[in-house]
Amino acid sequence: MNLFAKTAVAAATFITLSAHAFPIAASGTEGFLVIAAGGDVIATYQGNSAAYSNDLYLVNTGTFVFNNHASSPGDTFDLGSFAAGTELLFKLHVNNTGDDFYTGPGSRNGDGNAHARVQNNWQVGETLVSFEDLFGGPFEYNDLSFSFTNTVSTPNVPEPETYALMLAGLGVVGFMGRRRKR
Repeated sequence: MNLFAKTAVAAATFITLSAHAFPIAASGTEGFLVIAAGGDVIATYQGNSAAYSNDLYLVNTGTFVFNNHASSPGDTFDLGSFAAGTELLFKLHVNNTGDDFYTGPGSRNGDGNAHARVQNNWQVGETLVSFEDLFGGPFEYNDLSFSFTNTVSTPNVPEPETYALMLAGLGVVGFMGRRRKR
């Protein structure tokens, strides 16, 4: 292969990779929640590498936000105004399989896995959300990425029932330990 051909192949590869470059939320943020900081929340479509057609919904209002094949990176959508502390629950509907995946803990999803990463302060004042659209993985979270203004992320906090079960378990352990001492 001559130098011109090698340069053309390298340039085409670079352009292809650049065209598909989009942000993916950081590892370790799986299962985090999107919390409104108060005021209007603006969603921005960042990109995808998904072969499947996916729709994003804001469950709180039932609002359709984006489709990964019909939206272009940089498209925005005003989700409305929310009180500070409101959890914004997003659903990714996979049109090809009929599966639905949600932000937050894996228990919300049919396969029991977290299908979204939620990275706080990805850019100043923006939270980045990246989805995995396949049931059971591979959990690369590179299928869809969106960012939101006036939001923060927080780790999944156990439900009050979980705390009650933990306390009951500790009570049983304490009771058994005390009983053995007698």
